[in-house]
Order: sequence, then C-alpha cells, then structure tokens
Amino acid sequence: MSNDEMRLPQGGPNERWQSLFGSTAARFEQQYKNESIVLPGEVQAMPVYEEWKSGILSAKLASPFWELAKPSKNQRCLDLGCGASFLLYPWRDWQAHFYGQDISPTAVELLKARAPQLNSKLFKSVVLAPAHQLNYDPQFFDLAIATGWSCYYPLNYWSAILESVRRVLKPKGIFVFDLLDAAKPLAEDWAVLETYLGAEVFLEPLSAWEKTIKDSGAKIVKQQSGELFEMYKVRF
Repeated sequence: MSNDEMRLPQGGPNERWQSLFGSTAARFEQQYKNESIVLPGEVQAMPVYEEWKSGILSAKLASPFWELAKPSKNQRCLDLGCGASFLLYPWRDWQAHFYGQDISPTAVELLKARAPQLNSKLFKSVVLAPAHQLNYDPQFFDLAIATGWSCYYPLNYWSAILESVRRVLKPKGIFVFDLLDAAKPLAEDWAVLETYLGAEVFLEPLSAWEKTIKDSGAKIVKQQSGELFEMYKVRF
C-alpha cells in the first residue's frame, strides 16, 4: 500500500491525523534505515540524549506486552505499529499466528522479506496502513497489541483505534497497549528529544487516556507501570 493509499479524507480531525502519520512514519524510517541526524547543542546537553545515543533509553521505553497477555498457541494476534517485532520477540515459542500492521515502509518490507524465512506458518501477513484502518473480518483476532506509538497521536485518534480494534476482536479478546505517563520525571525531556527527531509527542495525563478507554466501552483488566509508559490490558 502506498502513502497515497493511506490518505484519509480531508477536513476535520482526519487531516490532522494524516499529517501525523507522515511525521511519525518519517521519524521511524530514519531509525530503521540507520540514518544519522544531528541535533542542536541544547538537546545534546540533555541527559536523555546521552541515554538515547548509548542505547540505554531503549530499555526504558520497552513495554513487554506478554507480561500482561502472552500469546497462546494458534491464537490470531494483531500487532499494530509492529515494526520488526516478529523478528525480535519469541513468536516461535508462543506458537501464535502473527498479523502485523505499520506505517513505516521499511519495517513492512523488512518483515515481508525476512519473516516468512523465519517461520512461514506463524507469520501470516503485514500491511502498510495506519492502525485505525483494519481490513479484517469482524471478531477475527484473539489478541491485539499496540505498543510504543500512542503518544504520537491525540486522544480522538485513540478513540478511533479502540473502535476499530473492538470490531476485529473476538468477544473475549484482549487488547494490550501502552500510554505515555506524562507525570514521569523523564517524560518531558523525552518528548523534547522526540520532537527534534521528527515526531510530536502528546503529553496527556493518564486520567484523560483512561476516560477515553472507558468511553469506548472497554474495561481495564490490568495495568503495569514502566519507566515512561503505562501498559494496559483491556477487554470490551
């Protein structure tokens, strides 16, 4: 799917969403292609910059979704904003069927090229599309996952995500995702870093996110706190 095919109708919040898809995709294209970027001196002087350069920050950003809902054998699992996750996480141990979706062309092409060689039975598909555009049959998935990217979009987009995921989950299906906790000491500095890397970060209080979750009809089953992100396990 091309970038044009990802385009949404103009006007209203959708136009804003389209702009954010472009900036977020570009930010992660730089990462997947290992493109160098020179940041201003004032950003380089921040402690979070040193953690980013050294790789220490990656561990603080990680959200181990399987600690809240580990994929089970023969389950159909949808990973939204999947990146290269099928190549990184132990899907072969879980024996769960992987369906991925991402807005980074490089990530999608990487999975298409390498994932079938790793395990063609478990790797089912990956598509280039934003997370609210779920072209699957209703009640198709047992588990949906979305980690590492909700903070790049406003609350009304997350409402659209929840609505779309609800449609494709089975009645007892689980949705696991993470949300940036704006109250964490590192949150504001990390948001500044991400802005200079090309993607705006929305610093919303968790109370606002949780209201959005409840307004969608989802019930929070479990939570788990990390260095920057709060993980949620919900059921509709």
